[in-house]
Amino acid sequence: MQLLAVPMASSGGGGITLLLPLILIVGMIWFMSRTQKKQRQRQADTVAALAPGSKVVTTSGLVGIVEETDDEYVTLEISEGVLVQVVKAAIGRVIPEETAADEDSAADEATDEATEDAADDATKVDVPDTGKADGKVQDAPKLPPTHTEN
Repeated sequence: MQLLAVPMASSGGGGITLLLPLILIVGMIWFMSRTQKKQRQRQADTVAALAPGSKVVTTSGLVGIVEETDDEYVTLEISEGVLVQVVKAAIGRVIPEETAADEDSAADEATDEATEDAADDATKVDVPDTGKADGKVQDAPKLPPTHTEN
């Protein structure tokens, strides 16, 4: 019996197929680190811009007004006469202040809309929607109970 050695066919691009996944992994790591760097810079800018009188929200959800800032800590007034000291890194975001003129105009618009809505409600007639497949009006979804009843 005679055995013949036949060379196996190779795919020719062996080096590039091994290199492509490595390039993709390095690219993903670089992109994620760049995104994290931007987030850290944004946080540092927020903390650096803190001034007394600014309304802030901490990362744990505590809302307060900045009373004073140190190198490492921020003193917040969370209620009248109640001061809390938190680490600067715990400041999540600064709530923008609304001016008195904006609040007055918003209140005027709300009263105007309420007056118009009351006038419109008096002239409207509640007609069930018959365009549904079964012709029934669907009730609004009910919220779960907020307490247990004994």
